[in-house]
Amino acid sequence: MKFVSIGLRSLLALAFVGAGGARLVGVDAMVATYDMLGVGQWFQYLIGIIEIAGVVLLWPPGRQIVGADLLWATMVGAVQAHWLDLGRQPPRQSCSALSAPVSSTSTAPRYPPTLAAPERR
Repeated sequence: MKFVSIGLRSLLALAFVGAGGARLVGVDAMVATYDMLGVGQWFQYLIGIIEIAGVVLLWPPGRQIVGADLLWATMVGAVQAHWLDLGRQPPRQSCSALSAPVSSTSTAPRYPPTLAAPERR
C-alpha cells in the first residue's frame, strides 16, 4: 500500500504543481479563465498558492491527509466553477478522483496527537 500511496501522491504533485505554477506565472489561458469568472486576478494567485501548499503537504508524514483534502476541496470548487459558471467541462476531473485515495492510503495517524484513540472492547 505504501507504493500505491507514493504513486498517487506523485501524480497529484505533477498535476497540481503544473496547474498551480501556471496560475502563479500568469499563463494567458488562466488569466482569461479568471476574467470570465469575474473574480479578479488576486483569486488566481490565491488558488495557485493553495495548490502548491497542498502539494507540499502531501509529503510530510502526518500531514498527507490535510494536503489531499486541501487539493480535493480545491478541485470541488474548480469543477463547480467550470460546470456552473463557465458552462464547460472541467479540465482536470482525474485530479479530484486521485486525491480521495491519497487520503485513505496515507500513513498518517487517524487521530490527532492530542486525542487518544477510542478503546476497543
